[in-house]
Amino acid sequence: MAAANGVMMQYFHWYNPDDGQLWNQLAEAATDLAKIGVTSLWLPPAYKGTGGGMDVGYGVYDLFDLGEFDQKGSVRTKYGTKDEYLAAIKAAQAAGIRIYADAVFNHKLGADEEEECQATPFDPDNRNAPIGEYQTIKAWTHFTFPGRGNKYSSMKWHWWHFDAIDYNAYNSDERAIYLLQGKDFDRNVDLENGNFDYLMGCDLDMDHPEVVGELDYWGEWYLDTTGVDGFRFDAVKHVSAGFFQKWLDRLCNYAQRDIFGVGEYWSYDVEALHSFIETTNGRVTLFDAPLHYNFHVASKSGNSYDMRTIFDNTLVQQQPALAVTLVDNHDSQPLQSLESVVESWFKPLAYALILLRSEGYPCIFYPDYYGAHYKDTGSDGSECEIWLDSHRDVLDRMLFARQTYAYGEQYDYFDHANTLGWTRLGDEEHPGGMAVVLSNGDAGTKTMEIGQPKRTYVDVTGHVSEPVTTNDEGWAEFCCTAGSVSVWVPQDE
Repeated sequence: MAAANGVMMQYFHWYNPDDGQLWNQLAEAATDLAKIGVTSLWLPPAYKGTGGGMDVGYGVYDLFDLGEFDQKGSVRTKYGTKDEYLAAIKAAQAAGIRIYADAVFNHKLGADEEEECQATPFDPDNRNAPIGEYQTIKAWTHFTFPGRGNKYSSMKWHWWHFDAIDYNAYNSDERAIYLLQGKDFDRNVDLENGNFDYLMGCDLDMDHPEVVGELDYWGEWYLDTTGVDGFRFDAVKHVSAGFFQKWLDRLCNYAQRDIFGVGEYWSYDVEALHSFIETTNGRVTLFDAPLHYNFHVASKSGNSYDMRTIFDNTLVQQQPALAVTLVDNHDSQPLQSLESVVESWFKPLAYALILLRSEGYPCIFYPDYYGAHYKDTGSDGSECEIWLDSHRDVLDRMLFARQTYAYGEQYDYFDHANTLGWTRLGDEEHPGGMAVVLSNGDAGTKTMEIGQPKRTYVDVTGHVSEPVTTNDEGWAEFCCTAGSVSVWVPQDE
């Protein structure tokens, strides 16, 4: 699991350049990332996608091709070659950073050949409702991996390894999800659209022993090949939840070490997240999508948002030990499928709420640290140009405060609709304490206890220049400027 005061970084976004340089960039950056307090990195899917060297990785084609074989028009992936990937992992781990690989088990795309099979079409908006007769279809379901052959694995995928697809060459205009012969949609999945087992491409049949056996074997091969420390599971709400606990437990037993797991269950209904956690016996942590949504709404609402409710109905509020907290990710960023942007002005406040409190395992998003610039087609079909601000300076300062002072008891002062505050009292190894004040409206103040009598504190963000000194009982009035956050730490003595 996460180390004390651990911090994850999502070390990519949807629009990283497709120049094959991300792995080399990581190898160079690893030491500096460790110094600022990043303890783990979630890396993008490292295997060949159907888009070859331009694929972000979620259009997974061959799990065993880490940028080694000439397939889908390239040898390297979007991020580099297999050798560069392995070198980047070694560099990061040598710097003390744990590596989490992205595992896409829900679907496969880019089959090499078509096959005929039998299937029943279902309504994409209600997967419990058939919209046609059981019929012969023709679909891209045969994966032969001609560029790799039988190296690492001899399994070739056929239609019977999948339970559903969304394309029939005999009726290419029909909008349907085809449930294949002898198959059922998985249970213990999200209930959106009646049953949200099917997401895209060729949907893996998690009840087929050859599929489960291959994924188990791949996990062992991947650990032996890369030495990663854990996995981020994509699209878990579309896969029978019990699979992930069994897969992780088997892998831990094989490796004889703990393997971390975090799932992407993208739902703003916290009860759905609780249900997944219950089914997996708490074995898999989850990204706190409801918290991200609260940040999104708060950032759009300005000072009309009641900040006292910012943690309402979130995983970090209700099951903090299993919550990976985040501000944004590659799916929520502008022009992406789940676009729900947290506005730039609010991001320092949001990061204070995940980095400087005791609950949750915080995750920093790559463009929030480095910034980003890209172009893509918007929902109306027009080309859009996006600039994402770098918050590197304030994040470095918060990470310093987290590493140095964010320990011990936490006292909350959530008693004003616009201005929140809290203190951390420190512990024997990390004395001094810390105070945080933030406002989504006018400049604010909080009289708070920090447990250090007659001690002077300064705002490490630099937003407030005047220091503050506590009284004989260890209380002081801490402040922040309008629409901002201040992080008060002991003045160097």
